[in-house]
Amino acid sequence: MKGIDIVIVNWNSGTQLRECLRSIETSRNEAAPLTVTVVDNASSDGSADGLPSPSYALRVIRNPANLGFGRASNLGAREGNAGYLLFLNPDTRLHPGALSIPLEFMESEAGRQVGICGVQCLDDAGRIARCCARFPTAWRLIGQALGLDRLFPGWISPHFLNEWPHDTDRDVDQVIGAFFFVRRAVFDQLDGFDERFFVYYEDLDFALRARRAGWDSRYLARAKIFHRGGGVSRQISARRLYYLTNSKLLYARKHLAGIEAFLVAGAVLLLEPLARSAYALGRGSLGEFSDTWKAFGWLYASLSRLGGGNRR
Repeated sequence: MKGIDIVIVNWNSGTQLRECLRSIETSRNEAAPLTVTVVDNASSDGSADGLPSPSYALRVIRNPANLGFGRASNLGAREGNAGYLLFLNPDTRLHPGALSIPLEFMESEAGRQVGICGVQCLDDAGRIARCCARFPTAWRLIGQALGLDRLFPGWISPHFLNEWPHDTDRDVDQVIGAFFFVRRAVFDQLDGFDERFFVYYEDLDFALRARRAGWDSRYLARAKIFHRGGGVSRQISARRLYYLTNSKLLYARKHLAGIEAFLVAGAVLLLEPLARSAYALGRGSLGEFSDTWKAFGWLYASLSRLGGGNRR
């Protein structure tokens, strides 16, 4: 079946979820069959209540607690059986062609070895966002921990492909997880997202496992969405930093050699909070300074619960 099952993981997204669903309504004729599953991670703002009744099939799964992005996405994926899965953030809105262009490309000869597609993301001002990234190396992760990628981008390549204007199609290491269009066969082959990543890096981990399994990731500039960016995590900077750093350590432990993972952990746990603190104080931001130490306090307390390093 060549249709699309869209999975939206919702957590306190406010009115953004409704705006996202309305944009899907306008694109419903671009793929058939089309189903949408909203997996609500115990939102407390009522954002998943009283959703409109669209013309496409809409399911809502209500989790009793916040299970994280990867686990919730896997739950939503199991609800359908279409040939393609689209993991879509609630802070997005589809433009015309956002579904049909990736679908047609994946069905073409040129897309035969492509497992994951991404699209062009536009911000509030209509500008193209740099949203594709490189696979992390130990050197790059250490440079990020110290802020060296910002100070010396010619020496340490930044995570995102900032030097490329994102105005043409090309193969990339990773497309943004806000619009993650995946062949169901690839998703099943890789057993879905690694649920040890609560949020952040689960899409990067998936893209790397897909590459190692022989599947490419492709960015399609002709297909466009609006992406607010940051989503609700803008409201919780300390928590965002905690989850981001936790996932970074898990990724390094899972995919890098032992000595490399050790060096990354040392840089992240010992030097990154100092670098972030110096940067925050240099800007006179006591709030950022406080958030840094809240996040790393939670991280130090949770070290014993890090994953066991299984390779999936």
